[in-house]
Amino acid sequence: MTTPQGPASALYLFEKFEVGVVHLDAQRKVLAMNDFARRILPVSDKRPFDALVTSFHPPRSAAKVSFLLDQASACPVAAAMPMTMIINIPEQVLLIKVTRLAGEDGQTTGFALVFYDVTQLVVQGEAPVAPAAAPVAGAQAGEKRQLARIPLVANHRVTFVDTAQVVFLESQAHYTRVLTTSGFQFCNLSIGDLEARLDPQRFVRVHRCFIVNLDAVLELGRVDGKVQLRMRGDPPTWVPVSRAEVARLRSLLGVQRKA
Repeated sequence: MTTPQGPASALYLFEKFEVGVVHLDAQRKVLAMNDFARRILPVSDKRPFDALVTSFHPPRSAAKVSFLLDQASACPVAAAMPMTMIINIPEQVLLIKVTRLAGEDGQTTGFALVFYDVTQLVVQGEAPVAPAAAPVAGAQAGEKRQLARIPLVANHRVTFVDTAQVVFLESQAHYTRVLTTSGFQFCNLSIGDLEARLDPQRFVRVHRCFIVNLDAVLELGRVDGKVQLRMRGDPPTWVPVSRAEVARLRSLLGVQRKA
């Protein structure tokens, strides 16, 4: 089966994708969810049920969900722009939208959390078709599949950039700043999440705060006595290299230390 290409393809995908829907009350406790949400979220493992939305995430993702709900709480219903975020869970990447619900008097009565499983939009080597419950052929249980595209968030919209366009990634606490061929952009996956899902032959963690694309390295040198990489860009940017990573980086770049 062929998949539509171009601008229509995104609409095609979201028409085919199932959507998870979770209803929370004003205290952010889960009241109900649809069947797809029950299949994706670990309902049988995490208790109590009403705390499921925040309890199943690892700590860094739980903080993001809380932030998302905080932002939704601050938005008047009339503004009505759902807050959007990407969440990384084992084997899956979810695009989450949250909007505030209000009664006739405009007071908050709860929240609607809606999510799509967008893993197949960003995973290496998978055709963008409606998500299946079965794991990808050849993947081991619990194995994180490599990303071919990175989700970026701006103005409550999510776009996807090919990893080949990424120059380097810089940690910003629970989030990541991404330098692409179009400039700096924002990803709300952590640098640890991205490191676990990017091709380790191309993307290398050279510092606790930086991952570089080896294809974008212009120069390996010393600046103020410290080893740094000059990365492609306009203008080029210098990225620090941890002392513990220098030998491995030299090997990956095929650079031999002078005798």
